[in-house]
Amino acid sequence: MTVIGVSTGRSTTKIPGRKATSVSLAWSGVTDVGRKRAANEDSLVADAPMFAVADGMGGHLAGDRASDAVVTRLAELLGNDFVQTSQIERALDRATQDIEIVSNGSEIGVGTTVTGAALTLVGGEPYFVIFNIGDSRVYAFEGNELSQVTIDHSLVQQLVDSGIITPEQAINHPEGNVITRAVGFQVRPTPDYWMIPARPGLRLVLCSDGLSGEVIDERIRMHLAANLSVKETASSLVDAALASGGRDNITVIIIEVLAA
Repeated sequence: MTVIGVSTGRSTTKIPGRKATSVSLAWSGVTDVGRKRAANEDSLVADAPMFAVADGMGGHLAGDRASDAVVTRLAELLGNDFVQTSQIERALDRATQDIEIVSNGSEIGVGTTVTGAALTLVGGEPYFVIFNIGDSRVYAFEGNELSQVTIDHSLVQQLVDSGIITPEQAINHPEGNVITRAVGFQVRPTPDYWMIPARPGLRLVLCSDGLSGEVIDERIRMHLAANLSVKETASSLVDAALASGGRDNITVIIIEVLAA
């Protein structure tokens, strides 16, 4: 487990070329080993402009090192006010090289998911660039409604997309932990991207599947709708995952746009 940044913090970033214009954020990140695992292979980076969650895989300690490699490389972007997708891709390429060293000829391979949100500029306006590889997720909460932004790179998601199973059947599917894309395994990382305007009141939830696999979306929405602080919301979601069984490591980052 690696935690980089400020677990609970605030920031204000000025918009270049726009006098007296800025974007202000509050955030909180929490990680827990869960009730069934001996080690926590999740890692996170939480500090403006970069927020990300990585869920490692590959056996004892190897998954931890893989997730550490990703958040460590992404954390190298923390010196910027805003981030471009090209910078994210370079960081993930470097992380892949680091993971190859960590794997040290492992027969089963070593890798990690990663999902994140980074402040960027689109036409001079503040946006979040959402990026994802694997089955960790980003949700957006706005106007009392929760939506899943990212799309899982998993066998189960492919079955849902093809109409073979329903979303309800996917929740407890026996192949639910089989992912189709990751960082590592000697393959160049290929993230998907989404752009979301950084509007006041927007909240983003970044999480490993230790949360989404235990707590249904409606319950996640209810926790966000309670309008607690980002720290209380992140902690309450981790507690909810533990209460539902805590079968995996659980990592949650809540980001709120205070002003923009």
